[in-house]
Amino acid sequence: MNQDKCDAMKNVQAVCFALDDLRLFLDTHPYEKEAMSNYDQYKNQRKQILQEYEQNFGPILAYNVNQDNQWTWVESPWPWEGEV
Repeated sequence: MNQDKCDAMKNVQAVCFALDDLRLFLDTHPYEKEAMSNYDQYKNQRKQILQEYEQNFGPILAYNVNQDNQWTWVESPWPWEGEV
């Protein structure tokens, strides 16, 4: 995996982690306005970085496959092939 793709995936993971953490916090603090504002911010950021990642490197989720990018992840090395 090239460095740009690796860095982009780390950004996706970081934003998704923050979003999941905020979601769990909001389960127990549903009226916390600042947390809800942060949740909305990270939700929008997640949407943007997923679009950018998929434009540059192909789909992350099978749900996002279309006729243009098909099953392109099978063309990349598998994790056990040493290029993770």
